[in-house]
Amino acid sequence: MTEFDWHADRGDLVGLALLDRAPDDAEIDLTAVRAWRQGRVRREMAARGIDAVILMDPINIRYATGARNMQVFSMRNGPSRYLLMTADRSLLYEFTGALHLADGLGTIDEVRPAVTASFVAAGPRIAEREQLWAREMAATLRELMGDRPKVGIERMNGGTALALAEAGMDLVDAQEPVEMARAIKSAEEMKCVNASLRATERGVAELRAAIRPGLTEAELWSVLHRSIIAQNGDYVETRLLNSGARTNPWFQETGDKVIGANELIALDTDVVGCHGYYSDFSRTFHAGPERPTAQQRDLYKVAHEQVHHNMDILQPGLSFRDYADAAWDIPEKYHANRYYLSAHGCGMTGEYPYLYHRGDFSDAGYDGEIKPGMTLCVESFIGEEHQGEGVKLEQQVLITETGVELLSRFPFEEALLAQDWQSRWSMKGRYSNGSFRHGTVPAPEPIPSTIEEKT
Repeated sequence: MTEFDWHADRGDLVGLALLDRAPDDAEIDLTAVRAWRQGRVRREMAARGIDAVILMDPINIRYATGARNMQVFSMRNGPSRYLLMTADRSLLYEFTGALHLADGLGTIDEVRPAVTASFVAAGPRIAEREQLWAREMAATLRELMGDRPKVGIERMNGGTALALAEAGMDLVDAQEPVEMARAIKSAEEMKCVNASLRATERGVAELRAAIRPGLTEAELWSVLHRSIIAQNGDYVETRLLNSGARTNPWFQETGDKVIGANELIALDTDVVGCHGYYSDFSRTFHAGPERPTAQQRDLYKVAHEQVHHNMDILQPGLSFRDYADAAWDIPEKYHANRYYLSAHGCGMTGEYPYLYHRGDFSDAGYDGEIKPGMTLCVESFIGEEHQGEGVKLEQQVLITETGVELLSRFPFEEALLAQDWQSRWSMKGRYSNGSFRHGTVPAPEPIPSTIEEKT
């Protein structure tokens, strides 16, 4: 059995250089990516008169600095690590024993040990720990910013936030500046997005090749996990692979159901992949060995039509309300089980903006503007209420200065598409070789628009 020397060459920490490496990243300037992202947050802070932000969401910390450490653990164990950032200073408070992880990051000026103000860490002395945390943070803020600075916070337990307010800080919500910063991607950042997508597509291809009746959903889903981790991706954020009757309604967690012959298998990737970027596209497969039924093909065709109609109306400068008005009309029989969004932002996770269906806009929607540099995921779920299977499809796109570039290139299923699909869509010129005709980015290498039917 192999034995590992966990402390070999510990003083050099050479492995840290591999922290954010991926198979396709040789040409990515990660230093420039980190500097761009931090600059985006600072500009959004300045636009709102915010003197400092305290970030505890590990994804926001990673966005603003590039520092990664136990991302899932940190989400449920706050504040075990946090970032204090002003217009010209960046202080990372890192988890006990992990201060070395930020070595070499030019986006961080100083690393200090975190004070973990949580009940599991402090027990019945939690109020005392929260007061200590607030006093130390308030003292640092005054040293950096003077008396009563305006401080943005996002994820912080109630006692800690109250203690910080009592210490004289003017607290505001940091969600808006951070989300608005994350919404626009640079050209260099898009290389990270594409590296993550290509790795995820390789994983989905392995999953598709493994499909056979008799596997459980979880066994099939594990193929994607293995591939993502092997390619230095992070994790899969949801459990959304279902088969047969469990495809409808959507949002049924992957389980031990055995995949039956000729069932549909629906997948939403939701991968936090290479460089921490979200690869979010959905595909529906057929388990075989026989051909899909007419009903299965009809569901697939309708979902495919919804996705492509809504991709085609996207353009820079379009308001969220105008998008909702122009979006595809969901047939009445599919309306009850519709996906809750028409499209959503995508970066290091699902993010701003949410684009709602026309019928939901008055209750849930908000207005804004689709801008160049936004990456969006266009959604569809089609299934009738209380009967039959469902189809989940989704594409990830980039808004350019003149139109839309298709990012997710994994092919659709020829066996599930209507026979007239290729001629109908090629004549309309919606896209070719995986890229929209009106995008500004050169077309990628040609790939098939569909996967051939399994034999």
